[in-house]
Amino acid sequence: MGRTTPTYRDQLREVEEEWGEFRRPLRREDQFRFDDLFVYARNHADAAGNLNHPNPLAPVWMAIALEQEQRIAELETQVEALGNE
Repeated sequence: MGRTTPTYRDQLREVEEEWGEFRRPLRREDQFRFDDLFVYARNHADAAGNLNHPNPLAPVWMAIALEQEQRIAELETQVEALGNE
């Protein structure tokens, strides 16, 4: 028998399509940033699928927050290294 509920990846695709109306008028460089946010969400799709949250946007926001925290930590390490030179 088939699945009765869509997978998280299917839900994420639908969310991204829904937000297309928001993306379209953005400046080109912001469109690339917008696309990156959905890359972050796809990178954490396995964890989001395990969560099975009723609101598919909730794991999207958490994935974005995790990726941004990682980038902040990397930048802080680089700044600290530059300060120690």
